[in-house]
Amino acid sequence: QRQLVESGGGLVQPGGSLRLSCAASGFTLDYYNIGWFRQAPGKEREGVSCISTSGGVTTYVSSVKGRFTISRDNAKNTVYLQMNSLKPEDTAVYYCAADRAIGCSTRAARYDYWGQGTQVTVSS
Repeated sequence: QRQLVESGGGLVQPGGSLRLSCAASGFTLDYYNIGWFRQAPGKEREGVSCISTSGGVTTYVSSVKGRFTISRDNAKNTVYLQMNSLKPEDTAVYYCAADRAIGCSTRAARYDYWGQGTQVTVSS
């Protein structure tokens, strides 16, 4: 059974940092672009970042550029999202997803497999 499991969420003060992990089981992530998405209460799901299969291409939504960094370790079958300088507006449930289409995208409809999400709360 193919599964993605996110971890690393939690409560952090504004300006703090968290590192989210997305681990795959039942399949290898080598052939998948991986996207990070988030959904805040009452809002639509938003694409945050994407990393290509090789890691050579990364994209970010403008609101997180310069603060978030996506990376992958195919040997560990895991993708990471390092989040620095967190703001209250980053509060959301964060999801990772896997996509086999060509090219990196934060369009949710492309993605085949999704994790269950991890809560990130930025508050003082």
